Amino acid sequence: MKQTRKFQDLTIGDNYMFGSVMMENDNCRQLLERVLEMPISRVEVIKEKSMIYHPKCKGVRLDVYAKDENNTHYDVEMQLLKRDALPKRSRYYHSQMDMELLTSGAKYENLPNTYVIFICDFDPFSDGKYRYRFRNVCKETGKILEDGAETIFLNTRGKNPDEVSEELVSFLEFVRAGQDGNFEDFGDTYVTRLQNTIRQIKENRGKERQYMMWQDIIDDAKEEGRQVMIKLLRDMLSPLGTLPDEIIQQIDQEKDLDKLSAWVKLAAKAESLKDFISRM
Repeated sequence: MKQTRKFQDLTIGDNYMFGSVMMENDNCRQLLERVLEMPISRVEVIKEKSMIYHPKCKGVRLDVYAKDENNTHYDVEMQLLKRDALPKRSRYYHSQMDMELLTSGAKYENLPNTYVIFICDFDPFSDGKYRYRFRNVCKETGKILEDGAETIFLNTRGKNPDEVSEELVSFLEFVRAGQDGNFEDFGDTYVTRLQNTIRQIKENRGKERQYMMWQDIIDDAKEEGRQVMIKLLRDMLSPLGTLPDEIIQQIDQEKDLDKLSAWVKLAAKAESLKDFISRM
């Protein structure tokens, strides 16, 4: 299991720290202005929907949920590890926002514009862009479907600074810098503001206790998920024959959830134990 990072070592790239920093409305507002390159007068971070614990699924949601003066809704999440399902994740976040708004009494025609924004410390599409923006488009005509939903992927490793603002590049370089970024001078007043907010959070003992508590919840959820996948994997393989002791041990000791998930998918396609073991 991945070792928990010490509270004092957290950076803007860590989900907990990013969420805590963006709880300040103006920090979030200025970030959205840089991402969208348009002025935003006011942003309200909806704290009851950001960085929350879900008791039913025993998990923690560490994204930032906000709305502006035009009632445009935003869901912003930090992503340090590359995940193949990010586009599907964005679809889920959009649908979740819509369902929450409809449940609160909004009509379809009154649904506000929504943005799902991922800040990635990797290039999600390998095209060297600092920013990728997606809208639904008609294949036949190229016309944009005006459904009010947009998904944005930011990439800290972009190579096209001439196509985006200097301010956005500065923020993304700050994210990419990791621990060095907590102290480096980026010559950017907004980044300096974020650095100061991080220092203030690290001086708050209550925040440190909250981080440790949430980390325990996340670790417990991961271990529970690991045990579920191990049982599923062994159940799927049992009809194929008796598993060798060394394979049982390898499966039981595996801590990487992504690897266990890959093995489950492999087991679903395997025609024999030999086939499965040879492709592990």
